[in-house]
Amino acid sequence: MAVLNKIRQRGLFLIIVIALALFSFVLADLFRNSDALTSKGQNIVATINGKDISRQEFMEKVELTQRQMGPTGSSIQAMNRVWDQEIRQAVMESQFEELGISVETEEMKDLLRTNLANTPDFLNEAGLFDEGKLNEYIANLKETSPAGYAQWVNYENSLASNSMQSNYYNLVRSGIGATVSEGELEHMMESELVDIKFIQIPFTSILDSTINVTASDISKYIKENPTQYKIEDSRDIAYVHFKEEASLEDEEAIKSKLTDMLADKVEYNEVIKANENVIGFKNIVAQDIEDYVNANSAIRYVDQYMFKSNLSATSADSIFKFNVGEVYGPYKEANFIKLSKVVAETNLPDSVKVRHILIPFVGATRADASVTKTDEAAKKTADSILSVIKSRRAKFVDLLELSSDKVSNEKGGEIEFAYGAGMAPEFKNFSFENKKGDIDVVKTSFGYHIIEILSQGNTERAIKVATIAEAIEPSQKTIDDTFNETSKFEIAVSKGNFEDVAKENNYALRPVNSIKQLDENIPGIGNQRAIVRWAFEDGTDVGDVKRFNFNGGYAVVQMRAKNKAGFMSTEDASVTATPAIRKEKKAQIIRDRISGKSFDDISSSENQSIKVASALNMKNPTITGAGREPMVVGAAFGLNEGETSSPIDGNNGVYLVQVTKRTPAVKLDSYQAKMSQLTTLRSNGVTSKLYNALKEAADIEDNRATIY
Repeated sequence: MAVLNKIRQRGLFLIIVIALALFSFVLADLFRNSDALTSKGQNIVATINGKDISRQEFMEKVELTQRQMGPTGSSIQAMNRVWDQEIRQAVMESQFEELGISVETEEMKDLLRTNLANTPDFLNEAGLFDEGKLNEYIANLKETSPAGYAQWVNYENSLASNSMQSNYYNLVRSGIGATVSEGELEHMMESELVDIKFIQIPFTSILDSTINVTASDISKYIKENPTQYKIEDSRDIAYVHFKEEASLEDEEAIKSKLTDMLADKVEYNEVIKANENVIGFKNIVAQDIEDYVNANSAIRYVDQYMFKSNLSATSADSIFKFNVGEVYGPYKEANFIKLSKVVAETNLPDSVKVRHILIPFVGATRADASVTKTDEAAKKTADSILSVIKSRRAKFVDLLELSSDKVSNEKGGEIEFAYGAGMAPEFKNFSFENKKGDIDVVKTSFGYHIIEILSQGNTERAIKVATIAEAIEPSQKTIDDTFNETSKFEIAVSKGNFEDVAKENNYALRPVNSIKQLDENIPGIGNQRAIVRWAFEDGTDVGDVKRFNFNGGYAVVQMRAKNKAGFMSTEDASVTATPAIRKEKKAQIIRDRISGKSFDDISSSENQSIKVASALNMKNPTITGAGREPMVVGAAFGLNEGETSSPIDGNNGVYLVQVTKRTPAVKLDSYQAKMSQLTTLRSNGVTSKLYNALKEAADIEDNRATIY
């Protein structure tokens, strides 16, 4: 009881102690999970000008975009596309809100009326847009299809956004122009001319090896040119790639397997529990060749004749000289080992010209909703047309109105095509395998064609080729050997120097520098987003090594460096800074040694000829024989006629210029035309330049790397 009384007496004290303990627990958890303190957590992928973009909404858009891009598009490519769209939308919306630009009900009606003016569903009997039909459609969509209504809302939002952007850009354009003085200046820059004679002392006259560029020179240059050397947070890695690729032994094994398929052999059949005679590829008869190839080849049989030009260039010469029944191979082509057998030969024209009438049936390829004929009815109609045309060929053109092929109808039903063209097989076979003048009904997936052969091109030998192909793939032994080789290297580098171990084993070491946080492509091994994510993980330190598995092999990767956002190191910057610094030092050397000398003396002492250039203008500061030199041309326009410049540092050397003639620009009565030209030029560049400026000024918090 005494204890209970003491607890009661100190109840307030205990409550405070418990509260402090709970508070410290929560605080510690917050510090462990710094995202809870420093960001909006994992549910916000970005904040652009104060607008949050939710993770779920963003990922749904990325998923939809990736589906639209198809199998060739990666998630990162889709994400970047959506990101660009979201930035544009957020940046522009902030401008719309600030300026009070919006699309109200009446304007939306006008937009819909304009954009749907030719949509049949919303037209009345007179062919005019009917707002009542549109409203009925939207109401029905809202009632019956939530997904369809959501798409409609997105469509309206898209129209509104495009309209607001158009209004915004028009407002900006209306404030962009040029003055009369600017028009006069433009005319002067184009029309005022100078003729000069000049001496160019090229920078190449001093050997690079004689110019010493120090680390401090580069550091100073970086400070003087900061925008050129700003860098994002990045990583440098190096990797060794272990490929799971077929060895020569694997290829020989495949060749041996295909060779065994040539001759007949006796094999035990588990199904019938007895030996049976299996006919080899060399002896298989023509009528069974398609089934045989499709059962034994990675590439299906193509039942058509081919000219030599249609065969692969690597094997055409060999295969085309073979007779029917002869087999070429095994041979390697692309990523396959192949056996090819000539199964038939004939002579075919290389091109044909035909005319046709097409009668489609319900369900035929490209048959529109107006087609009502069944297969049997379409065949009956085609046969009737054929009978009429056979009795009188001139009737062909008169009956074209019955054909559904409106494109060829415009040319009298005529089609001219080469043998290799992608025509329906039945259509092509009839056109090439029959004679000029032949006419008949031919069925394809498009319907029934009445085809007449009008002419045929040069006749050449063509062959049918049956090919058994097996993909060149690594055997299980090769796959196991690659795994073991990778594992040994991984163990070795855990005990020794990564680069030394790679060199000792003659492995190619691939360095990859300046990888950004949202990159996905690693040169040499393609899309490897997992490697990039690992490189930016908090727990990955310089020197760490990790193995990555992917389709076709492994990569053992070492983290080489973590480059924090800021400025390039002097070593990295030296690639571009050193040539620029070297040029500056050469210019100083040249200026010092020609100081005080006359124009002719400099020409003589520097062994450089005096050159001339005529009709220079400031609009296009290019000197014939020297290239684009804006500083030199600008200096020339600052001289009087007969005056000589002091040394001028140009792009390609140090120059001395003497003006021999000045031709003033002819004064115009009006500079309105030039003013209008400048206004148009500036106005045309508004859309891209303005958006880029708004994007540059936008406040963007990018959290994409936490998701992708």
